[in-house]
Order: sequence, then C-alpha cells, then structure tokens
Amino acid sequence: MALETDLQDMASRLKGRDFLALADYTPEEIRYLIDLGLELKKKHKAGEVYQPLKGKTLGMIFEKSSTRTRVSFEVGMYQLGGQALFLSRNDIQMGRGETIWDTAQTMSRYLDGIMIRTYAHRNVIELARGATVPVINGLTDSAHPCQGLTDFMTVLEFRGKLEGQKFAYIGDGNNMAHSLMMGAAKLGLHFAMACPEGYDPDPEVVRAAQEAAEQSGGSVWIGRDPKEAADGADVIYTDVWASMGFEDEQKQREQAFAAYQVNDELVKYAKKDYLFMHCLPAHRGEEVSESIIDGDHSIIFDQAENRLHAQKAILAATMG
Repeated sequence: MALETDLQDMASRLKGRDFLALADYTPEEIRYLIDLGLELKKKHKAGEVYQPLKGKTLGMIFEKSSTRTRVSFEVGMYQLGGQALFLSRNDIQMGRGETIWDTAQTMSRYLDGIMIRTYAHRNVIELARGATVPVINGLTDSAHPCQGLTDFMTVLEFRGKLEGQKFAYIGDGNNMAHSLMMGAAKLGLHFAMACPEGYDPDPEVVRAAQEAAEQSGGSVWIGRDPKEAADGADVIYTDVWASMGFEDEQKQREQAFAAYQVNDELVKYAKKDYLFMHCLPAHRGEEVSESIIDGDHSIIFDQAENRLHAQKAILAATMG
C-alpha cells in the first residue's frame, strides 16, 4: 500500500511539469520515468491498449531536423491515444517577429503539451516560462534529456541494474555528454569521459554532476585518455564528432578526434561483456569502426526503439 501511495504521489508531482533537463529532476523522478517507460514497452509488446492522452494534442516544433525524434514522438502520441502536430520553423512565427513568450502563450491555448527541438537552450527555458502546458526538450545545444533517459532505460533493460555500472563516454563534450553525465551522476553510475583539449563539457554541468554523484555514490571523471576512460567499462558510448550545427568544423574536428575512435583496440580495455551505445545517426569509420557498431556488443537499435517508450513515459507523466 505504501509503495502504491508513493507511486501515486510521484505521478501527481510530475503532472504538468516541464521536461527540460535531467538536472531538473530528482533521482527518484528519473527512475520513475525509466520504470514507466519499461512498463509501457511491456504493455505495447503484449498488445495492451493504453491511451491516457486520448483527445490531447502535442505540438512539435522542429528548428533542427531529426529522424528518431519526430517519428518516436508522433508514434508515441498515437499509441497513447492523442495526436501530434508537426511544426517546422517555416510553419510558425517564432523567431520571425513574434516573441517566444507570445508564441508560448498562444500555443498553450490550443495544445496540451509542446515538444521543441532547437539550438539555444535559453529558448527552451523561455518557451517553458511562457507556456501554461508542459514543455519537453527534444534537443538543444546544451542538453538532450529524452535521449539520456532512453539510454539509462536501455542499460537497465540489458543489465538489470544501474547503480555501480561504469559508463564510458568517448567524444565531444556536447549536449549528449551533458545529459549522460548528469543522469549517471544522479543514478549512481560511474561516468568516465575522454575528449580532446578544447572540446570539454561545460564546467558548470561537470560541477553540478560531481555534486550529484557525491549524493548517489557514483562518480564523474573527465580526462584526455580514451583507454583510461574505457578501462573496466560496462558501457562504451560515443557520438558524432561534428554535431548538427557544427558541420563547418568537420575537417578540424576529424583531426582533433582522430585518437578517439571507438574501435577493436579501444574496447579491449572494457569488460568482456561491455555494451556499445550510440545515439545515432552514426558515421561508421569515423567516431566508431564498423566492427564495433555492427558487432555483437552493439545495442544501438534497442536504444533507438526505446526512444519511443521512454518518451511515452514523459508524455504520459507530464500530460496525463
């Protein structure tokens, strides 16, 4: 009975909340969403219809294109009984004379929730301040919390636990690194990251993550040596060297990250049953060799599938 009461209290706490960064959520709230995502996946696989969002509409603002984000949110709303409305930057006036605040106020009169995939994180914060419905961060230059939640859900699914797992991230100190670092720190994982000089994560995010790790029993380590980061790792994770918006730095980044490819030599330092993860899209032969991304340890498409169910958990919890 106590557990049921706790879950009801958690559901009440999350209803109407924005989902902008994992830093905004407690470890218990993150774990609740992970468990809910796994439960919704189980229901879907069993053919059970679960439609808590019947009659509700999610507006999806895309200033950056995406395969997985659009399809998973759109299908997720359909499976939950609602509908999704796709809005490209050419379909709305935000940024072309109308303030973000006015856009947020107007859209809140029509919609039950807003998902936005954009560049500057401050724009998502401003949208959330102006909106009276939940706002979900589908990606910014600073954070990718939906993918982070998905990734921890996937690790739990494959490993059966999160606490104590060593999570090695090899690559750019970008939005993906930020969300994985914060999530790992809050959930009690040991996060080790290797990146070239000049491509470090935001020091404020690192500081906040290290403080969170002190509370959870986890740890956060940032260094230059990918072998040291991969040593004894349960999970090896990487991302593209030039994320969307940094394409003009492609050649420069190829040189800077040349020693940071996840390949057969690097994974020798990880545990024998390590998992390889990538948020996709991937550049085979660049940040990861084909032998690794297409190898037996790769779970990249399980990750991609779980975007659907993790985001359904976010939608059901905040909009339900």
